[in-house]
Amino acid sequence: MSTSTDAMASGFTLPYDLEAHEPPEARGLTRDGVRLLVSRSGAGRTRGDVGGVLEGAGEIGHHAFTDLPGLLESGDLLVVNNSATLPAAVRTDRLAVHFSTEREDGTWLIELRLRTERRGSEAAGEPYSGGVGGEWLPLPGGATLRLLGRETPRLWRARLDRDVPAYLHRYGVPIRYSYVDRDWPLAAYQTVFGVRLGSAEMPSAGRPFTTELVTALVSRGIGVAPITLHTGVASPEKDEPPYPEWCEVPETTARQVELARESGGRVIAVGTTVVRALETAALADGRVRAVRGWTSHIVTPSTGVRAVNGLITGLHEPRSSHLLMLSAIAGGELLSRSYAEALGEGYLWHEFGDVHLLLG
Repeated sequence: MSTSTDAMASGFTLPYDLEAHEPPEARGLTRDGVRLLVSRSGAGRTRGDVGGVLEGAGEIGHHAFTDLPGLLESGDLLVVNNSATLPAAVRTDRLAVHFSTEREDGTWLIELRLRTERRGSEAAGEPYSGGVGGEWLPLPGGATLRLLGRETPRLWRARLDRDVPAYLHRYGVPIRYSYVDRDWPLAAYQTVFGVRLGSAEMPSAGRPFTTELVTALVSRGIGVAPITLHTGVASPEKDEPPYPEWCEVPETTARQVELARESGGRVIAVGTTVVRALETAALADGRVRAVRGWTSHIVTPSTGVRAVNGLITGLHEPRSSHLLMLSAIAGGELLSRSYAEALGEGYLWHEFGDVHLLLG
């Protein structure tokens, strides 16, 4: 990470007013009515088909998300995550149990968090540091969760005494942190691309897309191809790298990526999850192969990116490991200036907030 990115990651404070406390629909907007910050490094091409589009090296522009079709070119390929979101939080009297990731042996990684009240609404509060291996936790509906052992300092391996997805659909709610002021229905945490159930938290970069916007993109010759990466829980308090997650890059998507690259188009990931999946599938020369299984790949400036030319993502918290990935794509200096612009212009953070397009 560059010095400028180090300073940004450790130094900026996110004001309460810049946290998105509710979906844009609750603010009188459509899903695609959010703002779009565009950061283009010197490696990208210039274009002039939308007023105010960036031209030149290392520039930053401000747009509506609905401007996206005009900011891309025919032959570009958007790769999206088709994982759908589980109602992965189960609340007890004192704790919220966040079901994160199913393992091959039927156990799950889970996080325990204390429940808290904020403005009269219950949410998941601080991580719970208690718990003992072998302990049994009673859950609603007469279910029992056994803690087997710690997987990380924050996450437990655990086993529920019944089928987890079916149980969650009856007793679970979407994971919600304290910056969101109330519960929202599961539909608010799904994207238009979500068809394969399995994410603990929404792959939120895809949330602003609507069927109308996807139609506009395709009508301009911009391709859309899916991968699957089931996202685990992310702790807003912890500066820690992501742990292994299950992903699949299908053969058809791998071929579309190669065709886009061969024709001079750009491969633009919709979300950091997509970057992780594609870079897992990338060979040393940048070609992408089909993969299916667990990925531990972490994108940093030292590893670089081989398969992607750009990224559509939300705005990430200070000390987030995602900032390393963004720096690998856009460079630390441009990323630092972009976040200063976002703070100064009042962009909104988190899963219901505004969006950032980075083009390398």
